[in-house]
Amino acid sequence: MNKETTQTVKELLACPQKIVVVGHKNPDGDAIGSCLGLSHFLKQFGHEVSVIMPNDFPEFLKWLPGVDSIKIYEKQKDETAQLIEAANVIFTLDFNTLERVGEMCELFKSATAKFVMIDHHQQPDNYAVATYSDVSMSSTCEMVYHFINAVQESDTITEEIAINLYTGIMTDTGSFRFSSTSPTTHRVAAKLIEAGAQSAIINQNVYDNNSPDRMRLLGVALNNLVILPEMNTAYITLTQKELDDNNFKKGDTEGFVNYALSIKGVLFAVIFIENKNEDMVKISFRSKGQFSVNEFARNHFSGGGHNNAAGGKSSQDLNKTVNDFISILPRYKNQLTNAL
Repeated sequence: MNKETTQTVKELLACPQKIVVVGHKNPDGDAIGSCLGLSHFLKQFGHEVSVIMPNDFPEFLKWLPGVDSIKIYEKQKDETAQLIEAANVIFTLDFNTLERVGEMCELFKSATAKFVMIDHHQQPDNYAVATYSDVSMSSTCEMVYHFINAVQESDTITEEIAINLYTGIMTDTGSFRFSSTSPTTHRVAAKLIEAGAQSAIINQNVYDNNSPDRMRLLGVALNNLVILPEMNTAYITLTQKELDDNNFKKGDTEGFVNYALSIKGVLFAVIFIENKNEDMVKISFRSKGQFSVNEFARNHFSGGGHNNAAGGKSSQDLNKTVNDFISILPRYKNQLTNAL
């Protein structure tokens, strides 16, 4: 974080403020961990802090320290609207455009608070008085760690902060195996462990609490796996009926796309998930090497993200969406066969 941004934030936080910390719609481990970690930090200095998420999040994150304090906009619209209206400062974490908060977007556009953005996605919007953006970072949680060190000279990483930030780093790096994992990421993780984050327990809480329904749904997903060897590509589909038949809960499909990417020779993996409640198909893209799924998602599926991990959506039905995807692939054959 540069000196100018650091100074701006220090001035904003010089005296106790009413602060809202918000993550993106369909929050993941990085969004929840970074928001809770920052909240714990800010509360140490007398700030009145509220954490808001646009909608609910997976069960495997509901053990994190401070999670019971999170306000869910979809369930508490009046209360969250009042908090946003009363805020002096709003921190937006793990997203680069206000549209990522869904229906809450209009509340933020009319808010009188000063905004601070902390995010590692490409092409951030210019709505904040202080923007800490770094696409080279593994996660927003890693950025919050650096943010804390920048605005406070003393060691203020408590055990609660450490657990939240470690969880977000671990989940957003695929347990430290994605290419965004740097030597600094490992050093930060070590510092968080020293501060009280117990790696083995965090791993168990996140990865070893699968329900029987989720494991059966994974079996369905793998049965639906299609490999396109000439394109070094694999994709998975899940229909609304398949989700319903296996008692789908938010977060159950987290990580499924990585199974497709783990196949030998596959450089580009996709999962298409039908959502008839929202009349759309949700899409997750993953890649290895130099093939940019961020560019692919932006160009064709109203999405974006990182070079090797991005999301998108389609208003077409599932079959049409998949057929469109397959028809687009030949344009990228050279890139897909030379991505590594």
